Amino acid sequence: MIFIVVKFKTKPDWADRWLDLVAEFTAATRSEPGNLWFEWSQSVDDPTEFVLVEAFVDGDAGGAHVQSAHFAAAMTQLPPALESTPKIISQTIDATGWSEMGEMSV
Repeated sequence: MIFIVVKFKTKPDWADRWLDLVAEFTAATRSEPGNLWFEWSQSVDDPTEFVLVEAFVDGDAGGAHVQSAHFAAAMTQLPPALESTPKIISQTIDATGWSEMGEMSV
């Protein structure tokens, strides 16, 4: 799978509106056939930082995502709300989904 983590630093006045801004992009990405997950979190230390954890079944699915109309729209809609260029880690990993944590059992 392609496993991606992106950190977005919003302008302070966008922190409360960020999830509304990305709602359509999120819904469209989640409906892509090759998307495994597309999940947002807000930092507990910095309310202007949002972390996106996403995964696609393979490189073809990831490529289709970045070629989609909703991705192109997001690339023009999101920057005005950001304080800096997002930071990303994108890796191909040998997995098909989440595994249970070995160090803890419930």
